[in-house]
Amino acid sequence: MQILALEPYYGGSHQASLDGWSAASRHGWTVLQLPPYKWKWRMRHAALTFADDVRSHLAQGQSWDALFCSDMLNLAEFRGLVGGVPGTLPTVCYFHENQLTYPVRLESERDYQFAMTNMTSALAAGAVWFNSAFHRDSFLTALDGFLRRMPDHQPIDAVERIRRQAQVHPPGVSPWPERGARQPGPARILWAARWEHDKNPEDFFAALRMLKSRGAAFRISVIGEQFRESPKVFAQAQSEFADCIDHWGYQKNRNDYAAALGQADVFVSTADHEFFGLSAIEATLAGACPLLPRRLAYPEIFDQPDISDSACVFYDGTPKGLAQKLTEAIQSLARGVSLYERARTIRKQLKRFEWPALAPRLDDAIEQLARR
Repeated sequence: MQILALEPYYGGSHQASLDGWSAASRHGWTVLQLPPYKWKWRMRHAALTFADDVRSHLAQGQSWDALFCSDMLNLAEFRGLVGGVPGTLPTVCYFHENQLTYPVRLESERDYQFAMTNMTSALAAGAVWFNSAFHRDSFLTALDGFLRRMPDHQPIDAVERIRRQAQVHPPGVSPWPERGARQPGPARILWAARWEHDKNPEDFFAALRMLKSRGAAFRISVIGEQFRESPKVFAQAQSEFADCIDHWGYQKNRNDYAAALGQADVFVSTADHEFFGLSAIEATLAGACPLLPRRLAYPEIFDQPDISDSACVFYDGTPKGLAQKLTEAIQSLARGVSLYERARTIRKQLKRFEWPALAPRLDDAIEQLARR
């Protein structure tokens, strides 16, 4: 079958997921995309821009069997503007994130019109795919509360209508090769997330200070996307831990990013907010032993029946608990224990997210929708 994909924000996980699936898919794809710039304006104008683009492709004789778009598209608006056959295609709206529970520093900063756009897009779609059950449930719970605050004409039934067409389909990752022999040296600890407060970097550096006070030897890599205003803790930590830094800052080159992951003994998350956890999966598949707070989407991804010792995956979510788990990892390495081997069962479970395994399941799901 032929799939038309519309991506208003073609960057980051949106781009990686779309490129990965379309490359591994058995279906044919037409991908129309806009650069990852000024996301609010993308949500405002993408429906009109793509309606014009799609009509141009129709004039050239193209046709499709299904439509796939991300949550950044105002799908209801697009369907009304494009009209004709494209406006009636069986459609999947994929929620990488949503604008109702995405974190803001102050709730007064949230623009609820974008949350309404998410809702109407979900209602206009034939299927709504969320990247995790945690994301689906938290969004629908928040949406119910939001709609009940409306002064009148509360469309409360929208929550159940979306729930009935909601499915969980995680994004995929490229396969990672088996790691070679570990290079000698202290434990290498990786933190890889957006440099924003919702990723809770303060707890990570607090745990490192505890390790340092105990005389523990370690190296760190702190990578992830940076923004014009990053939390001040990063500048402080760069100076404080200058003598043990391997990688610092955003790794623009994919090879540099892969190298940082491939060298890590331990991957740490301190996130207070995460819709899925792609970097945790990639780092673990690359060979790192994960240490994750038991919250958000992490339990549904990592706490699997075949993983007999989840104690080596989760910590209690506090800096003290993290420091204790890191101390145990450092001591294990000092005794000659391979953290890479300790995480082998976890890696085996996570291979279900690699595109060769995942793409056929997504292909089946969208094909089933198109046949309704």
